[in-house]
Amino acid sequence: MAHNPQAPQGPEGNYDPAGSTQMFRAFVDEGAQPGGGGRSTGTAATGSSGSRVGLIVGVLAVVVILGAAAWLALG
Repeated sequence: MAHNPQAPQGPEGNYDPAGSTQMFRAFVDEGAQPGGGGRSTGTAATGSSGSRVGLIVGVLAVVVILGAAAWLALG
């Protein structure tokens, strides 16, 4: 692996030889910029709340299904 003198260095002054930190930051920044524009906290919050609602609905569905199965098994 080649040494990249322009790579940002960590608090200890060690550079990341694999560049994984830089790649992760690029990945996170890419996800925060859906239209290619600047950071949009409103869009990120909307996507997060949408997935949260889906998670809640999924958990409730599992609880209802397990309750119905238990009711049928015990009834």
